[in-house]
Amino acid sequence: MATALGRPLWGLGLLKRQQLDRLHPHRQGRFFLSTLLLGLCLLGLALSHVWLRLQVVHLGYVLSTTSKLHSQLEQENRELKVELATLTSPERLEAMARSRLGLAEPGKGQVVLLP
Repeated sequence: MATALGRPLWGLGLLKRQQLDRLHPHRQGRFFLSTLLLGLCLLGLALSHVWLRLQVVHLGYVLSTTSKLHSQLEQENRELKVELATLTSPERLEAMARSRLGLAEPGKGQVVLLP
């Protein structure tokens, strides 16, 4: 800032800046361009942040749905294992063979041993 006899002269800095702007008009364009570029970068970062947050929320819903489906399938698998064990139990198979097919234990003369 300019001073005259120890006292600051207000407004001389503004006049000096206006004279520099007249001498270098591309400075205003460069300032506008850099401000515009900075604004676009900030807008891009903000949009990227919003998009990422939406992806996190969406993937949370997908994960929740997948987790529920996984639990249901595990329960169904346990039920099917119990059913398989029940259907293939030797006592049940023997009862089915006797009642449906009319099978019985072999008699003493029915078993032939091969050498």
